[in-house]
Amino acid sequence: MKPTGTDPRILSLAAEVAKSPEQNVPVILLKLKEIINNTPLGSSELKKIKQDIYCYDLIQYCLLVLTQDCSRVQGGWTTVSQLTQILSHCCVGLEPGEDAEEFYNELLPSAVENFLVLGRRLQTCFINAAKGEEKDALLHFFDVVTDSLFWLLGGHVQLIQNGLRSLLNKQEPGTEFSQELRQFIVLLSPKAYQEVKDQKQHKAACLIQAYWKGFQTRKRLKKLPSAVITLQRSFRSKRTKMLMKLSRQKEEEEHRLQLQIQRQRAMRLSREIRLNMLEIVHPGQVEKHNREIEEKSALIIQKHWKGYRERKNFRQQRPSLTEYKAAVILQRATLKFLAKCRKKKKQFAPWPGLRELTDARRIELKQQVDDYIRRHPGSQISDVTSRELHSQAQERLQHYFMGRALEERSQQHREALMAQINTNIEQLMKAPSLKEAEEKDPELFLSRSRPVAAKAKQAHLTTLKHIQAPWWKKLGEEAGDDIDVPKDELSIELGTLFIGGTKPP
Repeated sequence: MKPTGTDPRILSLAAEVAKSPEQNVPVILLKLKEIINNTPLGSSELKKIKQDIYCYDLIQYCLLVLTQDCSRVQGGWTTVSQLTQILSHCCVGLEPGEDAEEFYNELLPSAVENFLVLGRRLQTCFINAAKGEEKDALLHFFDVVTDSLFWLLGGHVQLIQNGLRSLLNKQEPGTEFSQELRQFIVLLSPKAYQEVKDQKQHKAACLIQAYWKGFQTRKRLKKLPSAVITLQRSFRSKRTKMLMKLSRQKEEEEHRLQLQIQRQRAMRLSREIRLNMLEIVHPGQVEKHNREIEEKSALIIQKHWKGYRERKNFRQQRPSLTEYKAAVILQRATLKFLAKCRKKKKQFAPWPGLRELTDARRIELKQQVDDYIRRHPGSQISDVTSRELHSQAQERLQHYFMGRALEERSQQHREALMAQINTNIEQLMKAPSLKEAEEKDPELFLSRSRPVAAKAKQAHLTTLKHIQAPWWKKLGEEAGDDIDVPKDELSIELGTLFIGGTKPP
């Protein structure tokens, strides 16, 4: 778990270590020395920096570098000796917190062992060295490593106790050296003698723990490259997002500045044009010219405001218009369905038949007929009078049918206009927004003849299908019944509207 409020220097150093190649890591870790030296000794800030270094596994990186061959490390013994100083200073005064057991039982013993191995290597190199200057340098490096070891042991006395206990276990019991060594351990810690007794009882448990911790450490070391890769990936992703955000902000700022510059240029140009016009206008007409400009400006503002208000109201009323149109369509379909049901029910109703005519009923009906003839005697009409009445009836019937034809044509014209209005409303309802509109979309609204042409073509095709239908499909229809297909006159009228855009006579 990473601590909150981490020093930014430690964060940048950890990110640099994570994204750098392996051969550059030792040189990068030397920057820790400058951070530690610039912090006052014994301060809370120094403790916090040491905790951050431990939490970001920089101490583990130092240990890994110390286990490598010095000839492969960039800088050689100089870099290794400085890393031992950094490691000892970081471990002394550190409060590991939750990972205290791992720190005291694994990390510190590993650090001491690495220091001893380095000292052994330096001794070997010192013996094999030929030049005096090289020996002096190796001796200096040996002093630095031993000072770091003493500094680490001075800060953690339990390491000396553990070393002495291991040395005591290797000695034969009863010897003078072992007795003096046991007394020295007792002087270092009052509870050391009791721990030596209990060591035999807990030897098996300690051995199991050692194997288990070794397994965990090896497992953790195997996962270390993947953790480094993950850290590098997250850091690069965060850096990429930050750069994209900065570039987007920069583009927005540049766009805002360009708009402001364009606005200023437009205002300056309009003012120049206005000044040029004022120079041309007669002084007596200046006030009138200014008033006209103000009126035009007010009209433009009102036009834009009304357009915005109407568009807003239309967007708000669009759901209600859709619901109203859907309700009208449902009502129309329901009424047509009910009318067809009533028609079929009336058409296929069973014939009740004739009642049987009895003699009494026959005498009664004959008496009613005689009474009606007696009350309404028939008048004798000549042939000339009957022909005149017939001609009058024919004229009235012709006048009725002509009026009915005109009424049907006006009704067809109204239906054509309603079809055009419905088509336009449907196109407006389904019209895309200005942001989503393509180049071909505005053409559908520039010409109002396309919807009418589509409706006329559909009506004409439907009429032709109805005319060409066989006679047995038209048996149940009458002259005055409404059919589901439009008539020829409707298609002719719609075609006339599509071609010329004028009403038919």
